[in-house]
Amino acid sequence: MQSKGSSARLAGVMIRSRISTLMLSMFATFASLYVAGRLWQDAENRVYLAKELDRITGQEKTVMSVDDSWKILECREQQKKLSGLEMELAAARQEGFVSKHLSEINGTPKKRPLVVIGILTGFGRKSNRDAVRKAWMGTGITLNKMEEQKGIIIRFVIGRSSNRGDSLDRSIDSENKQTNDFFILDNHVETPEELPNKTKLFFAHAAEKWDADYFAKVNDDVYVNIDAFANTLAAHLDKPRLYIGCMKSGEVFSERGQRWYEPDWWKFGDGKTYFRHASGEMFAISQALAKFISINRSILRAYAHDDVSVGSWFIGVDVKHVHETKFCCSSWSTGALCSSV
Repeated sequence: MQSKGSSARLAGVMIRSRISTLMLSMFATFASLYVAGRLWQDAENRVYLAKELDRITGQEKTVMSVDDSWKILECREQQKKLSGLEMELAAARQEGFVSKHLSEINGTPKKRPLVVIGILTGFGRKSNRDAVRKAWMGTGITLNKMEEQKGIIIRFVIGRSSNRGDSLDRSIDSENKQTNDFFILDNHVETPEELPNKTKLFFAHAAEKWDADYFAKVNDDVYVNIDAFANTLAAHLDKPRLYIGCMKSGEVFSERGQRWYEPDWWKFGDGKTYFRHASGEMFAISQALAKFISINRSILRAYAHDDVSVGSWFIGVDVKHVHETKFCCSSWSTGALCSSV
């Protein structure tokens, strides 16, 4: 006969044995589910990859090898990493940091342009453009030398006609074939009331096309002392987020029908004066600010006037506003960089 102590020990062993068996069963069940899930996921990946390869090659019964499957998976992972790096690069550019290696080709550094000047023009203003070319912009070899030797890129900026492909568009295309000095905004309709959006698109697209220190906007009735302008900008290269021009406030016109009527007049403090901003005749911004416009263009508000619109985009942003009297082009004066006619 077994003692009570022996019976208790035997019962304890049996209980532990049952618990161990239960734990092993649960572990085996979870392991089976995990393995089955991975096999199912791998099967789905193989089916997806096989379909993708069939779609690309046009062969419905092509058999994909394991090596090919892994190659495609690796490509997809690399694409995700590349997208992440592109987002980081855009953020870095917004802060004013750009890797010097981006401007190197085959180990040979490419000279970075100092400034891209966009001369905003319109249909029926060829006489203005010809006068600018003759006075300070230059054409052909002269224009090319300015780019290569001085790092100054100059283009006339224009959109497209509301009747796409009409005589207005053909006229600009024909002129551009002869001069090759236009920056055409194909996704912008050329109308006076869309000037603020036109200015925004110029900065956005120019910042994507050229890796320049500055981007400047000039009207097509302004004459620029290009050497003095370049020297002035070069003196501010230590400021990564620069907004330079003839700073003003200006009156807000709240009555409909007035020439400079501002529909959103009520947003500007007392409704009588604007905040400080650069005159629209001529101003410049650094690359970081042009990138800022490019990245955020879909949410940047455009007001009635392009100079006010640009100034509003930099309120609340860490920007260095520089009032440069030489940029005041209303009339030619001693030391001025420009004149308006």
